[in-house]
Amino acid sequence: MATPDTAPKGTAKKPPRLLERYRSEVVPRLKERLKIANDHALPRLSKITLSMGVGAAVENKKVIDSAVASLSLLAGQKAVVTLAKQSVASWKVREGMPIGAKVTLRGARAYEFLDRLISVVIPRIRDFRGLPRKLDGRGSYNMGLAEQTVFPEIDLEKLEAGAMGLNIAITMSGGSDEGGRALLEEFGFPFEREEVSVRG
Repeated sequence: MATPDTAPKGTAKKPPRLLERYRSEVVPRLKERLKIANDHALPRLSKITLSMGVGAAVENKKVIDSAVASLSLLAGQKAVVTLAKQSVASWKVREGMPIGAKVTLRGARAYEFLDRLISVVIPRIRDFRGLPRKLDGRGSYNMGLAEQTVFPEIDLEKLEAGAMGLNIAITMSGGSDEGGRALLEEFGFPFEREEVSVRG
């Protein structure tokens, strides 16, 4: 079976389902919704960055290996170790010490991951009531998961370091929160419902 590192590269295959949907359904709706005529000015998915901060790595360096393995499995490509940019004595962290892992997805892999996140992973979150609607002010969205085991491909019994939290940063072009939120909504992103104030 092909792993993220041994999967054949350059093989022609059908574009991801979400990318096809973007081109055929989402673009026309965004043009009408955002009043933008030029297709190239519409918001689109630029990249998705998955990251794990691993504080326990200070005591146990094997935890980093577990984080890299988890992210590589989720992303379908090799994750990299992130290093501390400065020393923090109270946390026993020295500059250059491995403290986490990250992987960046672009193109087809980003669309495939977002599709899986929306249709498979988020519905597995216990007591889910919708994701916060707030973007970062530049049209991109950040969300955290308490543990990576909501992904069906992760087997908790095989994780040496146990369950770990995961951050997902969805970067979109366009630079506006309105455009970024509209794009995610058109993809079916499960935001929490807006509260409608009722005046008596």
